Amino acid sequence: MKSDLENLLGKADRLGASYADIRYQRYDYELVEVENKALKNYSSRRLSGVGVRVMLKGSTGFASTGDLNPKGLEAALVSAVKAARATEGKEQVLGESKVNKADIELPIMVDPFEVSPEEKVSLVLDADKAAWISNDISSTLTRLGLEKDYRLFMSLQRADVSVEKTAVGLAHGSVARVGGAMESVSYGEGRCAGFEFIQSKDWGAFAKDISELAIEAAGSKTPPPGTYPAVVDPQTVGLLLHEAFGHALEGDGVHSGMSVLAGRLGEQVASDLVTIVDEGVVDGGYFLPFDDEGNKKGRTVVVEKGVLKSYIHDRKSSSQFSVNATGNGRAQDFENTPIVRQTNTYMESRDHQFEELIEDVDFGIYLRIKGAQGGQVNSGMGTFTFGVGPSKIIRKGELAETVRGVVISGLILETLKTIDAVGKDFDVRTSVFGGCGKMNQLARTGSGGPHIRVRKMTVGGR
Repeated sequence: MKSDLENLLGKADRLGASYADIRYQRYDYELVEVENKALKNYSSRRLSGVGVRVMLKGSTGFASTGDLNPKGLEAALVSAVKAARATEGKEQVLGESKVNKADIELPIMVDPFEVSPEEKVSLVLDADKAAWISNDISSTLTRLGLEKDYRLFMSLQRADVSVEKTAVGLAHGSVARVGGAMESVSYGEGRCAGFEFIQSKDWGAFAKDISELAIEAAGSKTPPPGTYPAVVDPQTVGLLLHEAFGHALEGDGVHSGMSVLAGRLGEQVASDLVTIVDEGVVDGGYFLPFDDEGNKKGRTVVVEKGVLKSYIHDRKSSSQFSVNATGNGRAQDFENTPIVRQTNTYMESRDHQFEELIEDVDFGIYLRIKGAQGGQVNSGMGTFTFGVGPSKIIRKGELAETVRGVVISGLILETLKTIDAVGKDFDVRTSVFGGCGKMNQLARTGSGGPHIRVRKMTVGGR
């Protein structure tokens, strides 16, 4: 395959391309679903293909193909060249990029695609059956997801970067009915690892815990509406950072003026206790040592002690800001062009124990992610609204009753500025189910951090 791609780059050169890159991808995915103690679905899919990007006289063209024969590859190149010529006059500049060479494979112990279907189905069935802990449970759904993603990037400038990663995960949801009230709680755990991660966990206990929480929540009230202190768990911190803050860091949005952070480099945008990082390789997060433009994705400190230090960039947005690309050019697959995307966005930990975070809260809430219901953000205004999972009221420094239907909202910069304590724990996670959507592209990401305390959080109930 490499020799065919090298030949294709040579043809791009002969056709007058000032720049050309090729992305080859081979992707495998399996999904096992058990609903109400019965196998609902066992599906698998594989895709492979090549995306070709060329620049002629400052204009860019892109084409992709699943035909990996030499004629199919050449046809894609010709289509990309025609697209570039059709857009002459619409000049696009790519920022400078180091020519990298690397061949990286995430080490795993057990290849999930070599584990028998019978073992996978049995594992998911057992977990789903374990969730039926009482007559209060009315329905369940358990999913096992497995993926392997190999990507090769080559360019006319002789970049040659390949990365292969494997990711696995299991998610469970239980619906409980208590006294006429219903509550649905769903949660999953995943990791960039082999099947050994799945084999290392007690998924029956995992599913039981979710059912117990669903029953507890169904019998609970909603929280009193108002603005009061909140202690926030690491995954809710990750949700806030990724959705409400991280998208505002993306260079394309900043350049277009659709970001609350536009023009604020060097400003205090958070408490001085807050340092936020976007990093490609983090324990527990999504494995991304290089982006889809062949750039090394290291550690980008975007906020340091509350001060906005950097945006994140692909090669296009880096040229618009006259800075180096930060390794955030990511494409959903070979059929799409790279755009600015986050990798693993997290807050650094500090020095507080969890008990210290709640002990001086007279009345507040402990926000938890398990069972979160999604939400919406406006990156231009910096607003957010999220439905989090069943949470705990804090009374006189102690965790008290559970509340359900918890909704939080506010302005992300105001929220970050009212952080007055940051925990010493640290947790970043990723998922093989879904991902982050932008411009009709989906990307796997990671997020998290420590527990934090926010002095002013607007809380309501669904």
